[in-house]
Amino acid sequence: MNMANKILVTGAGGYIGSIATYMLLQGGYEVAAVDNFLRGFRQPLETLQQKYGKEKFRWYEADLTKDISAVFDREKNIDAVLHYAALCNVGESSLNPGLYFFNNTLGCVNLIESLTKFNVKNIVFSSTCAVYGESKYVPIDEKHPINPISPYGESKRMSESVIEWYGKLKGLRFLLLRYFNVCGASDDGMFGDSKKPSFHLMQNAIRGVLGIEPFQLTYPEVDTPDKSPIRDYVNVVDLNRAHILGLEYLLKGGKSEVINLGTGSGNSVLEIIKKVEEMTGKKIDFKKGPTRIGDPERLIASTAKAKEVLDWEPKHSLEDSVETLLTWYKVHPKGWEK
Repeated sequence: MNMANKILVTGAGGYIGSIATYMLLQGGYEVAAVDNFLRGFRQPLETLQQKYGKEKFRWYEADLTKDISAVFDREKNIDAVLHYAALCNVGESSLNPGLYFFNNTLGCVNLIESLTKFNVKNIVFSSTCAVYGESKYVPIDEKHPINPISPYGESKRMSESVIEWYGKLKGLRFLLLRYFNVCGASDDGMFGDSKKPSFHLMQNAIRGVLGIEPFQLTYPEVDTPDKSPIRDYVNVVDLNRAHILGLEYLLKGGKSEVINLGTGSGNSVLEIIKKVEEMTGKKIDFKKGPTRIGDPERLIASTAKAKEVLDWEPKHSLEDSVETLLTWYKVHPKGWEK
């Protein structure tokens, strides 16, 4: 692996993107980052630039739905792109579908056009299990039917199709990584989720336990043993390690693939709450909030292909994720501020 590879990270001011950027810099990569700061934060990027210096890391305020040529003019020789930038709230997408198609899908089209123009050949796309909709069977493998049940899932599926077409017509090489529920913070607890409110269950449960914000349950009652939806919770560091392995795979000439990322096992909403209570020794006082729409009852990933193609498997436990989030929220109860 050539350590001097230069990677462009989109959505680098967000939860997953900021941790990916941190991990790339720890791994010796040179990184250029963009974010429009609609939902992302400047602070993690400022922190990383102080730590690693401008030689290794530069960031730009740029909106993928507009012309972003200026970034490519400044940053020559980008080897690959990690494309995280997207809005990702299922409920919000059902209330405001236009925002999601505009931001996620149009933003992706625009990015890919720029890659074509500036001859950047490799992209790892941060996609989602929401493209599958209701599971016909679990664990869900990559051959599972595609049937999004929210504009969010549809906006990501449309983005995947765009990338696949550019693969066929323009020789773009890609990995579409469809992942399940993300949790945890960076291993040192220095970088974590700042969404306010977060719509990640474990984050919200921990914020509830620490008294940062009242905790509400928003799931619909479903046909599972404890009537709460079952999800596959994958640690954010494991998740990003898969993205970085994906970059290395493409840079070595690997062929385009669609790969699911999860742990291969599921936990229900109420099990996650119990785990947080058990690890903190505190009871979560929760009330029922407004029910989310577009929530399937069980989503669990098959991890066989990730193992086979990327030699990836998750290394973090649920406990690890709770632990790192506790560290993160104790230092940053309100997340990043700006």
